[in-house]
Amino acid sequence: MIADGAGHAIAFQIAPGQAHELPRTLPLLERLPGLCQWVVADRGYSSHRFRQHVREAGAKPAIPSKLNETPARCLEWICNNRNIVERLWARLKEWRAIATR
Repeated sequence: MIADGAGHAIAFQIAPGQAHELPRTLPLLERLPGLCQWVVADRGYSSHRFRQHVREAGAKPAIPSKLNETPARCLEWICNNRNIVERLWARLKEWRAIATR
């Protein structure tokens, strides 16, 4: 899921449970708004290829490195806001209970 800084969904794709989301994320980068400055993600999206795609989209990646990788620059004040997407998913799950009744 791609969300803006206020926690509103911009675009999403659902992946099967056994598949990793990273290959499905690359097409979503094309849907980023033109004024996007940072792409914030968790360690699961840490790869040089994904960071390169983010730079090509005109944004700066703020993705912490995996423990077995060389450290990548990730500003702490930006990385601390990674939970915005997690809170968005929590709100969607709350509404799912109402929508499926």
